[in-house]
Amino acid sequence: MRVEVWSDVVCPWCYVGKRRLETALERFPHRDQVEVVWRSFQLDPTAPEGETHPTLPALAAKYGVPEEQMRENMRGLEELAAAEGLEYHLADGISGNTLLAHELLHLAAEHDKRNELKERLLHAYFEEQRSVFDVESLVPLAVEVGLDEAEVREALTDRRFRAAVSEDSATAIELGARGVPFFVVDRKYGAAGAQPAEQLLQILQRAWADANPLITVPAADGCTDDTCAV
Repeated sequence: MRVEVWSDVVCPWCYVGKRRLETALERFPHRDQVEVVWRSFQLDPTAPEGETHPTLPALAAKYGVPEEQMRENMRGLEELAAAEGLEYHLADGISGNTLLAHELLHLAAEHDKRNELKERLLHAYFEEQRSVFDVESLVPLAVEVGLDEAEVREALTDRRFRAAVSEDSATAIELGARGVPFFVVDRKYGAAGAQPAEQLLQILQRAWADANPLITVPAADGCTDDTCAV
């Protein structure tokens, strides 16, 4: 069974959603038969490459609210993330274009390192307040998970994975995604947003039951075609 997850590396809900999916998988009896594939989706592909700016004032301006109100909103999300074991520092964050980070994830996939790199990028950005927007910031993170520095620099210079990132995003839109995280199981069932672990578990159970009709699994109460079908 394949679970595809479209997300961005600077989306706070995406890291929360990742932890909730992991919790659901821990409770899923067929976990060893589930493949999780991380797909690319940029929240703001129009952001200028090579530039960064403080997140707090930018979001306050975007939503037309005072910065102190946005700071309070961020505190609420930090508390929610803490419940999932994550330590966010959102008000101190910076924002930028994440295209290079997504290209790097595609390189990591060729070496079976995408899961490790995905976690490392999210942790670096949200819990260490590190940049993930340029080559010099990304290289040491890639090396930490076992990628070759020379190959990383070459791939991020020749931009060989740019088309793959665009293809991921286009597929997400075709499947009905309008934001992230966006979870799709076997291209049949989906869930938008950082759903609770229980809801994600129900979708896994429903998909497994459909793929294995002779095998008894717990009922997926509350997961109907209207809410799960892609």
